[in-house]
Amino acid sequence: MNRTMPQAFLDNFLGNAPDWYKSTIIAFLIINPVLLYVLGPYVAGWVIVLEFIFTLAMALKCYPLQPGGLLAIEIMLMGLTTPHHLGLEITQNLEVILLLIFMVAGIYFMKNLLLFVFTKILLGVRSKVILSLLFSSMAALLSAFLDALTVTAVVISVITGFYGVYHKVASGRPAHTADSDHDHASDEKIEHDHRDDLEQFRSFLRSLLMHAAVGTALGGVCTLVGEPQNIVIADRASWDFAEFFLRMSPVTIPVLFVGLMTCAMLEVVGKFGYGAKLPDRVRAIIQEHSDKRDKERTKKDVAELVIQGITGVFLVLALLNQWAEVGIIGLAVIVLITAFTGVIEEHQLGKAFEEALPFTALLTVFFAIVAMILDQGLFAPVVHWVLEMEGQDQVAMFYMANGLLSAISDNVFVATVYIGEIERALNNGVISRDVFDQLAVAINTGTNIPSVATPNGQAAFLFLLTSTLAPLVRLSYIKMLLMALPYTITMSITGLVMVYYTLQPMTEMMYEKNIITHHSEQAEEHKEKKSGH
Repeated sequence: MNRTMPQAFLDNFLGNAPDWYKSTIIAFLIINPVLLYVLGPYVAGWVIVLEFIFTLAMALKCYPLQPGGLLAIEIMLMGLTTPHHLGLEITQNLEVILLLIFMVAGIYFMKNLLLFVFTKILLGVRSKVILSLLFSSMAALLSAFLDALTVTAVVISVITGFYGVYHKVASGRPAHTADSDHDHASDEKIEHDHRDDLEQFRSFLRSLLMHAAVGTALGGVCTLVGEPQNIVIADRASWDFAEFFLRMSPVTIPVLFVGLMTCAMLEVVGKFGYGAKLPDRVRAIIQEHSDKRDKERTKKDVAELVIQGITGVFLVLALLNQWAEVGIIGLAVIVLITAFTGVIEEHQLGKAFEEALPFTALLTVFFAIVAMILDQGLFAPVVHWVLEMEGQDQVAMFYMANGLLSAISDNVFVATVYIGEIERALNNGVISRDVFDQLAVAINTGTNIPSVATPNGQAAFLFLLTSTLAPLVRLSYIKMLLMALPYTITMSITGLVMVYYTLQPMTEMMYEKNIITHHSEQAEEHKEKKSGH
């Protein structure tokens, strides 16, 4: 069939994405300059933010890099931000980029050990409630001392391993078939009597993924190293690891318990996409595969597991003690494991980077949107409005404003903007140091807790949504919104109540018992250094 040249271009545009989606993206690109001319940069900027969120929501129709990248290019051509500002955002977030590139690849080389450990847990725990609590609490504990993205990469690797084992068998192939020789995305060869079990298994895995993803937020908010914005806030407030934990604890500890209670209740009630059990036939196949692997494991295989285990200990110690930037530690993990397990060919190394690099590119596009938000002052009215309030109303509103903006934007960016604003207010004598400390707690908890509402609110959620695993288990943007909703409600309300009613009394109690100080010498030295610069 002969096609016209315009039709051929349209067919190539965004590949196999639906025609309605292609038309929508084209309409966005056409209408944006018109909005800029007619309504000005502020309105046009907000419309583009919503358009970018739309591309994230439709991630299963088309990976967001291409449509989001087109929007990023357009906003630069429209003058809503500049390549120079984008470069600054990339520079400021270089640690996160290096983390994605090297740490996720490092986790790839630990997948045999991770699959071994988590297979024992999966097969050893029959109760779905207990299993869900284990996944959530382990993710929380690891995120508190490591990093949410690293923990998410671990969970993705483990769940992908489980899915791959069953999908191969359900397709009539041996479980030990190499991943490169099997298409996990195609269900064409799934045997008829396995189809219902496969759908139930997908639902089972989705629930574990979401419990673990929320767990990274529960743990990540508690400590200085849990999330990137925590480090920014702690630096501005001159808090060390212990003081950061103590100041956050009046809010974070109750939220942690409520989050775990929500996890258990969701599995008991079985609503919002939770409650699916591991099918007996799937359990039998994974058990058989595990037993076979145990019997066939050679001394060389055991040596590989030992090396991965030793490197895992090194990883935990390095991240806990902050021996180096997270990305550099990830690179060290790659070098150590590959050197001592014989992975020395370039194509073997290349596979480890396939998961992270598309998301790294998408994150860079996201920084362009962030740069536009800053340049056009899209959040400025909210910031100034909240600063005009006083007392606990101000603290509570900071929590809610940060939560709302983080859910539609980037929590690192929102935290950076807000902590900068209250630091200026402190230096100008608008607020006291004690008020600054309370607002800093509200900013940190606000950017970490309510932001679980949407995949774009948490980097770990966005990483999960855009991973190769998400389409395999049918985890879409809308599905994530629905599954996160009960967590969002219970955790956000708990956080708000604790910020409004208990933060100030608990903080004053810690002052009286000298657990924390009003303004430590360390804070004074930090302020002097900054004023010197």
